[in-house]
Amino acid sequence: MDEAGARRPPWLAGAPGDWSLLVHVQPGAARSAPAGEYDGCLKLRIAAPPIDGRANEALRAFLAERLAVPRSAVRVEHGDSARRKRIRVLSDLGDAEIAARLASRA
Repeated sequence: MDEAGARRPPWLAGAPGDWSLLVHVQPGAARSAPAGEYDGCLKLRIAAPPIDGRANEALRAFLAERLAVPRSAVRVEHGDSARRKRIRVLSDLGDAEIAARLASRA
């Protein structure tokens, strides 16, 4: 739990500096955006096809932009060719801030 007492989403684990995200990716979408939660994961629509790693690169870029970290701080740890992936993010943001930035559709 964060300092305000809010519950951490089920798709977020770790601590400031080293976060793990469980994501369900829908590649080939009209635009990249969060799409709620699905089966304990953060569902993300990504506007890149799942060809030659383009969707994974677009996913890394999307997460890096949303979390204001360099793309090198975002890595696909598990599920490289699957829709369900575990992502490692090196960020000093707190859990509430990460959840707010990734859940917002803005």
